[in-house]
Amino acid sequence: MAADLLHPFLFFIIAAMALEIEKKYRIDKKILVELTARLGELGATFTNETFEENYLHRGGVLDGRSAFLRLRKTNHVNTLTYKEKVGSESDFKHQIEFETIVSDVDAMEHIIEKLGYELSIVYEKHRKTWRLGKVEVVLDELPFGYYMEIEGEINDILRAEKRLGATDLEPEARGYPRLTLKYGRPNGDVIESRFEKKRTAA
Repeated sequence: MAADLLHPFLFFIIAAMALEIEKKYRIDKKILVELTARLGELGATFTNETFEENYLHRGGVLDGRSAFLRLRKTNHVNTLTYKEKVGSESDFKHQIEFETIVSDVDAMEHIIEKLGYELSIVYEKHRKTWRLGKVEVVLDELPFGYYMEIEGEINDILRAEKRLGATDLEPEARGYPRLTLKYGRPNGDVIESRFEKKRTAA
């Protein structure tokens, strides 16, 4: 199979063991505003604000590893990311992750396609990012809701959670791909979740 040609590359990524640990919370707009204010009070460093288009590809060896390739387009930089789920029964999500900057998005899309991987999910996202001590805190708006993610070591995440007053917030175990499968709409063979385009006056 064509996808198997990428297998040595994926093995190298897995061997690198770039492990991402994060906890996600489902919130509403009111809580998002409160958390934004709280981050300011705590002296968190605001790092960036982006609008993202995320294109997820699956198939071949990726399916056997519970993994996917994500091509992310933003107003600042475009990236290709390999993510593989690592089993965990807790509220903390563990994933193997390897990411690189992509200078030519169209060429990368063709490479992924030629290797036999298929586009399966597309979702858009508005994201604001802060650095709070040893963790990264992001506040996300997607077409189906608002979320916060805290990324870092587990003890640091718990410490940041307490400082933010977020210990009673509802954890969300599902990642955005699974949430898009639940709340998105089919467009051919692809499930998409996009913001509605604002109409302009004629």
